[in-house]
Amino acid sequence: MGSVKDYFSSLGSGIASLLKGMQVTGKEFVTPKITERYPEDRETRHVPERFRAVLELTYDKEGNHKCIACGTCERVCPNGTISLETKMVDTLAGTKKKKLANYFYDLGSCTFCSLCVTNCPTDAIVFSNDFEQAVFTRDKLVKKLNYLPEKEEPAPSAEELAKAAAEREAKIAAAKAKAAALKAAREAEAGGAPKAAESNTENKNQ
Repeated sequence: MGSVKDYFSSLGSGIASLLKGMQVTGKEFVTPKITERYPEDRETRHVPERFRAVLELTYDKEGNHKCIACGTCERVCPNGTISLETKMVDTLAGTKKKKLANYFYDLGSCTFCSLCVTNCPTDAIVFSNDFEQAVFTRDKLVKKLNYLPEKEEPAPSAEELAKAAAEREAKIAAAKAKAAALKAAREAEAGGAPKAAESNTENKNQ
């Protein structure tokens, strides 16, 4: 008796579920349809500005970018999408400076988390909303973002070299003067301590 009751109970539940599904299907039959006309409407299609499609290195009108090759974007990327190649160049001050050589970005493995953009200290990279990035081979998804030739450091003039040399000499002289002053102060403190001890001894003897 129980099995017959369970049978009809499950049958009723199945019919109710079927009717519910048919209700959703029937509603879709009378719902107005929206047909996408892409790519015919490519010129007029509006893509939200906040849509993240592909990473880009921003250039100004003179063809300069703001990347300082610090490697922050490469370190914060959770899956190794970004790869930087850097080089060391000489500066006017006579020191070494890291400079960007190649900026590679693998669109195929990007999760569009925007950690690279958020953590960039110079706002050198942005996500564009250009979603048309379909290619036939995966290797074409690896993009070189610094597509313009990297500019060489300008050669310093004789006046600039002389000024830099004078500044270095001034810094060295200032450091030597500071060290001499500290040495004199220590010697004065060391010389004053025995005199104070002798004065205390004379006071006790009196």
